Amino acid sequence: MIHLIVARDALRALIALGGPVVALILALSVLAGAVVLWKLWQFRAAGVGRHAGLNAAIAAHDAGQHNRARALAEAAPSHLAPLLSEALQAQSADVRDRLYTLAEDRLARLESGFRLLDTVAQIAPLLGLFGTVLGMIDAFRAMQGAGAAVDPSVLAGGIWVALMTTAAGLAVAMPVSALLSWLESRMGSERRMAGMVIEAALCPGMAAIAKPVVQTDRAYVPA
Repeated sequence: MIHLIVARDALRALIALGGPVVALILALSVLAGAVVLWKLWQFRAAGVGRHAGLNAAIAAHDAGQHNRARALAEAAPSHLAPLLSEALQAQSADVRDRLYTLAEDRLARLESGFRLLDTVAQIAPLLGLFGTVLGMIDAFRAMQGAGAAVDPSVLAGGIWVALMTTAAGLAVAMPVSALLSWLESRMGSERRMAGMVIEAALCPGMAAIAKPVVQTDRAYVPA
């Protein structure tokens, strides 16, 4: 409890020192943190990265064990399992476009929130720079008002307070940008797996040379 009180007092002092810009940057950091935690929970619940069951189903399908392949696909702990099950039940390759569209819909749900994280990563340092500019304006205005009796220590204090907002903005932007890159790399792996799942189901034995996948504005289609 004491630690929470100390942290609260330190936070209040930081906001009082940095002004509304620092308060806004802190609010963005809380928002970004909440989104990251939500995405981690969502990825875990969706089984992102759990491809062992899908690979086993594909291997069984390539070996001609179609019933076993369907059973493995249904039991796979991945959000792509229903897609593989539907692809295995397809009677012809004419449903390829529909399967890619379904895959893109599933992937788009997991990518929700990425735009918000990207916005925070871009706006946080700009807000910090804006706060620094405002602080420098106040510092030089105070220096002008003091005339010849300028105290260098007072001026230096105003400058470091102004620069603190830039540091706060960068402190928020850098980890958010790194986490976003990691989340996007995970989704890149899922997108490649979705393409392999569809092609392997429609063309048994072709999993190793599945067509590359191209994302368009309309749908998720093979190249």
